[in-house]
Amino acid sequence: MTRTVHCISPIDGSIFAERPLASYDTAKSAVGELSTAQAEWAARPLQERIDLVMAGVAAIGDLNDEIVPELAHQMGRPIRYGGEFGGFSERASHMASIAQASLAPIEVSDDADFKRYIERVPHGVVLVIAPWNYPYMTAINTVAPALIAGNTVLLKHASQTLLVGERMADAFHSAGVPKDVFQNIFLDHDVTRKVISDGSFGFINFTGSVGGGKAMEQAAAGTFTGMGLELGGKDPGYVMEDADLDAAVDTLIDGAMFNSGQCCCGIERIYVIESLFDTFVEKAVKIVEGYKLGNPLDPETTLGPMAHKRFAEEVRGQIVEAVEAGAKAHIATSEEDDGGAHLTPQILTNVTHDMRVMRDESFGPVVGIMSVKDDAEAVSLMNDSDFGLTASLWTRDVARAEAIADQIETGTVFMNRCDYLDPALCWTGCKDTGRGGGLSVIGYHNLTRPKSYHLKKAQ
Repeated sequence: MTRTVHCISPIDGSIFAERPLASYDTAKSAVGELSTAQAEWAARPLQERIDLVMAGVAAIGDLNDEIVPELAHQMGRPIRYGGEFGGFSERASHMASIAQASLAPIEVSDDADFKRYIERVPHGVVLVIAPWNYPYMTAINTVAPALIAGNTVLLKHASQTLLVGERMADAFHSAGVPKDVFQNIFLDHDVTRKVISDGSFGFINFTGSVGGGKAMEQAAAGTFTGMGLELGGKDPGYVMEDADLDAAVDTLIDGAMFNSGQCCCGIERIYVIESLFDTFVEKAVKIVEGYKLGNPLDPETTLGPMAHKRFAEEVRGQIVEAVEAGAKAHIATSEEDDGGAHLTPQILTNVTHDMRVMRDESFGPVVGIMSVKDDAEAVSLMNDSDFGLTASLWTRDVARAEAIADQIETGTVFMNRCDYLDPALCWTGCKDTGRGGGLSVIGYHNLTRPKSYHLKKAQ
């Protein structure tokens, strides 16, 4: 009997899509096809690979009018925001633009006696396991540079956005990328674990939960498979006394609430210098009270449901626990809050780091705000976390921001902005957020291995 995977729409709890799950034998066959095709793909001129990948990216753009409502059905993002193609294209385009330089051999010497250089060579077959929150942008982070570098790619998408991988593969194939070079697959956890434990891949990129990252490493134990892992986050913002307050409030609250708080680098906790705290909170509450929670297919909706009822239940639980422990909730329950996936956005004060809402990943539309007396207290609180993806600093003083940034345990430090992935910079984290780094020249380094050439010339 064929087993299937379902996408339950957060709009109404109905089954929006379902697909048959691949068996272990089917998965191994796909890996075999990708492995066989890889050498020929890598032998193609680099510019040819770049052109084919970018044609695939453009093909996705041509489908954007279909993709936007499809995403709303799958994971709840309002159609008014227009999908992900802007970031999808930006990231792929940047990686294409730096490919020649990033993948060029490193020349050490070429004299009368020796020719010595280091090449970047592809790993082989790369497995990409992508999440549902920004399903196109997170996938392209690895898919584009992996293919450009000469790897072949097997893409497994989250069940919540199971149509995304299918869309990407079909679009890339229509643009000329061979079917045996880039394949989408539907796998359950058990088959995924077995295929990884076989040592089937040269590299694995996984974006998801801490538990999922641990499962990836356990499955690959002893195979020496390289991994890039972007896992949980609890990203902080710190507002100093010289900040542009209006800009800080607007940006940090948007960073906390956009996409119903389901952003990898979304703001989950905010620390405000004492002198600005009351005003910051007042302005933040006014912004959130202006949101319209509702059906993401309605152009007037600014905040859609969370991707699944169980995700909303976790956030509700954190909020209830915090309030019972003394936190103050500032936003009245919305009429559209159905007790399911539609969740009222919330601002909490009187919070402490003893509360889960300030320690555990929420990944939903809630943010705790605390006052701090100085930079030292802010740094201590920002570092009081198991996670380290990004941190956002608000000041007019670049030197002060740099000094504080040097003390923060995180992968990226923003000044006067947040919740943005710059493809020219390495996307990376520390602590339980994971390991490795994507995009930028570092992304190419992780998707290839160095190979040294030491050639002695005959005399």
